[in-house]
Amino acid sequence: MRTGMMALAVGLLASVFMPALPPVWLMLLLPIAGLMLLPFRSYPLAFLLFGFTWACVGAQWALNDRLPVKLDGETRWLEGRVVGLPQISEGVVRFELADARSRHGKLPPLMRLAWYAGPPVNSGERWRLAVKLKRPGGLLNADTFDYEAWLLAQRIGATGTIKDGQRLSEARWAWRDSIRQRLLEVDAQGRAGALAALVLGDGSGLSREDWQILQDTGTVHLLVISGQHIGMLAAVMYLLVAGLARYGLWPLRWPWLPWACGLAFAAALGYGLLAGFDVPVRRACVMVGLVLLWRLRFRHLGAWWPLLLAFNCVLLLDPLASLRPGFWLSFAAVAVLVFTFGGRLGAWRWWQTWTRAQWLIAIGLCPVLMALNLPISLSGPLANLLAVPWVSLVVLPPALLGTLLLPVPYVGEGLLWLSGGLIDWLFQGLALIAGHWPAWIAPSIPMWALAIGSLGAVLLLLPRGVPLRPLGWPLLLVLVVPPRERLDAGLADIWQLDVGQGLAILIRTRHHTLLYDAGPRFGDFDLGERVVLPALRKLSVEKLDLMLLSHADADHAGGALAVARSLKVDRVISGDPPGLPAELNAEACESARQWHWDGVSFQLWQWSDAHDSNQRSCVLQIEANGERLLLTGDIDTHAERVLLESPLAVPTQWLQAPHHGSRSSSSMALLKALNPDAVLISRGHGNSFGHPHPTVLARYRKQGLRIYDSAVHGAIHLQLGTFKPPRTMRQQRRFWRDPPAFAR
Repeated sequence: MRTGMMALAVGLLASVFMPALPPVWLMLLLPIAGLMLLPFRSYPLAFLLFGFTWACVGAQWALNDRLPVKLDGETRWLEGRVVGLPQISEGVVRFELADARSRHGKLPPLMRLAWYAGPPVNSGERWRLAVKLKRPGGLLNADTFDYEAWLLAQRIGATGTIKDGQRLSEARWAWRDSIRQRLLEVDAQGRAGALAALVLGDGSGLSREDWQILQDTGTVHLLVISGQHIGMLAAVMYLLVAGLARYGLWPLRWPWLPWACGLAFAAALGYGLLAGFDVPVRRACVMVGLVLLWRLRFRHLGAWWPLLLAFNCVLLLDPLASLRPGFWLSFAAVAVLVFTFGGRLGAWRWWQTWTRAQWLIAIGLCPVLMALNLPISLSGPLANLLAVPWVSLVVLPPALLGTLLLPVPYVGEGLLWLSGGLIDWLFQGLALIAGHWPAWIAPSIPMWALAIGSLGAVLLLLPRGVPLRPLGWPLLLVLVVPPRERLDAGLADIWQLDVGQGLAILIRTRHHTLLYDAGPRFGDFDLGERVVLPALRKLSVEKLDLMLLSHADADHAGGALAVARSLKVDRVISGDPPGLPAELNAEACESARQWHWDGVSFQLWQWSDAHDSNQRSCVLQIEANGERLLLTGDIDTHAERVLLESPLAVPTQWLQAPHHGSRSSSSMALLKALNPDAVLISRGHGNSFGHPHPTVLARYRKQGLRIYDSAVHGAIHLQLGTFKPPRTMRQQRRFWRDPPAFAR
C-alpha cells in the first residue's frame, strides 16, 4: 500500500516538470491503461498513471479558464463579485473578482484587478467595471519568482487594470472584511496591520520594512497565518482535553481521546475559516486532520504514513499545489522533523529538542530553499528559537481572544492593545538580528551541485555516530561555494533583464561587471530591489565596477539607489547626473571615452546639444571579437541623426531599440547605417505608451531584423563575441507559459 501511495505521489508531481501537457486523447487513454494493469497486481504503475492523469486534467482545466488570446489587451465592461480581502497600497486598490460576466464573451471565473486611485472596495460587493484585460503573465528572469506559475496555482485566469466602475450592491456575508476593518481601527500600539496578518492572514497592513525584517530572519510564517498557527491551536485544544482527563476533570462517560482529536480538529477548522480557508490553510487543516486520525486509530503504521497520506490528499484536492513554494517548505519541514526524531534511541531534554530542531530544520531546508530560488535566512535558527514560542504562546492567545471579545467593551480592545505591544517588541528584536545577518540570496548552481549538497544535508540529519555523517559538512558546502564558470577573455556576457516598462542590461567580462540602467521605480514599486538585485545575486555578481545610467528617467534609473545600497559600486556615470539622487555621486558621460576590459572594448557617446533627458542619454558601444552591441537609452531621431556622424556609426550586429521602440526613435537612417542583424526591445506587456509602435516594428521587419522582445521572450541572454543567437527565458518551456511565438 505504501508503495502504491508513493507511486501516486510521483504521478501527481510529474506534470509540474513537463514542458507541455499531453494531448486530450492521451489523458483519456492513461487511466484506461491503469485500470487494465490492476488485475495483474501492478498497483504502483496503475497508481502512477492515475496520479499523472489527475494532475494533467486539473492543470488543463486551469489553463482552459484563462482569458482568450483575442481579449488580451481589450477593454471590456463586466460585472462580478469581490472576493477575499481587498488590499490598498500607494493609492492602488487590488482585489480579486469572481463570477465575472460580460456581454462580449466568456470570462475567467477568477480575475485579479488593480484600480489606481480607486474608491474603497469591500469583500462581497458586486461591481460593474470597465477593465483592460490581460492574460496571466509576469516578468520572467533566470531563477527568480515565476509570477505566471503563481497565478495559475491561484486559479487566476486574467489580470487587469480598472478604468471606471460603479458599485451595484453592498457587501453580504463579508464578516472577514468587517473583522479586518475593526482590527485596523483598534489601538494596537501601531501594530494593527500585524494583528490583521496574525489573525486573518492579511499581510497588506505590513510595511516594506516589516516584510524585509521577516524575510531576513526567516519568520514570515509567524506573522501570516501558516500551518504552525493551525497546528498550535489544535495542539492546545488536544492537550487541554488530555490534561483534564489526566487529572480526573473530564467526564468519564465521554472517551477523552476521540473528544480531544475531534475538538482539536474543530479548532483547526475554525481558525482556518477565520483565515479565509485559502490553499495554505486548507493544506494545514488536511495535515492536522490526518495526524489526529493517525493518533486515534493508526499509530501502529508509523509516523511517515500520515505525512505521505497528507501529501497525496493535498495534491488530489489541488493538483497545482506543487507550484507554490509553501507546499514544498511545509512538507519538507515536517519530513525533516520526522526523519530526525523518528528513529532515535533515547530522549533529549526539552530544551535540547527545541534548539536542535531549529538547526536541523535550517540544514534540511537549505537545499529546498535553493531549489525554489528563495532567500536563505542566516539568522533563521536563532530568530525562530526565540520568536516561535513568543508568538505561539504569548502573542497569539490574546490576539485571538481579543478578536472574539471585540463586541465586549474595553475587554477585546485591551487584549488587542496588549498583543500589539508584544508584536512591537518582537519586531524590535527581529530588527536587531536582521541588521547583523540579512537574508542571503544564493547564486544559481547546477543540478549536480544541488544533488551533492542535498546528500550532505541528509547525512547531517542522521544521528551522531552514523558512519559517513561527518562528510555532510563538505558536501553541504558545495551549496555555499559552488564552482563558477569563468568567461573566456575577449567575450562579453550580456543579460537584458525583464523589468517591464524600463531597462536594465548586465554586461560581464572575465573580471569586470557593468550595469547599464537599473530598472524602473514607480512609487513604492521598485524593480531595482525586486528584480534587478535578486537577478544580480543569482548571477553571482558581488560588486559592480561601473553602473552606467543612460539618463535620469524613473524607468531607467529608478532602481539605481536600491542596487547601490545593496552592492558595492565603484563608479556611477550618467547622461543626466543632476536628475539623479545625490547619494549616487554620479559622474557625467564623456563622449568618445573608451576603455578595455579583458579584451572587450567599450566606448561612450552623448549628444552635447541635447534639450531633454531622453536626448541626453549616454550611449554605450560594446565590441567583442568584432561583434558589436549598441545600447542607446531613450535617444530620439534628432539624437540619432547626430550619432550617425560619430565613430559609433559603424556596422553593428545588435541594437538595443531606442526608447523601447517609440515612434520618435529608430529612424530608417539609423537602421540603414548600422545595418544590425537583430534588435533588443525592453518594455512592459500592454504598456500605456504603445511601445513598440507598429510603424517601428514594420521598419525592423523591412530591414529583416530578428526581434527579441522582453514582453514576449522574457530575459534575454547573449554572449557577445561568439556570433551565436541568444537564449531567452521563455525557451525554457513550462506548460503554464505561453510559447515565445505568442506576440502580445
